[in-house]
Amino acid sequence: MGAIAEAFVAYAQPLIDETDGSEEQMRNAFAVSQFCYNLALIPEEIREVTIGELKISLKMGDEEFAEFRRSVITPMIQRQHTMFAKTHRHGSADVANSDPRRRTRLTVVTTAKENPRTDRYEACSCNSGLKYKFCCGKK
Repeated sequence: MGAIAEAFVAYAQPLIDETDGSEEQMRNAFAVSQFCYNLALIPEEIREVTIGELKISLKMGDEEFAEFRRSVITPMIQRQHTMFAKTHRHGSADVANSDPRRRTRLTVVTTAKENPRTDRYEACSCNSGLKYKFCCGKK
């Protein structure tokens, strides 16, 4: 197992410990861990909206969801902040934006399915989200 996988398993360990070891419960533990990890990375305003949407999708009552949030979501977000403190951009975004040497750019490498009938103004078949003419159809 790689270092990233080992770190994530260590992060998810409190939820893994609560399972009976069945595949379904392990999958659920990792899914909740991943959700909480991602919640910890987004700004708090957006986080609150996302948590509200989670409550609706889980179809939990107010008290049940409040307990789930108190016992699972909040501790896992705090755990993510503790274990992966260097991944947070709080306070460092201005520094990164002010110094061009510190800027990083994420790129997605995809390949388009060759389709000679692709209209230049349709979405690109590589699922980049760009129009074909600005992506794989560039001349």
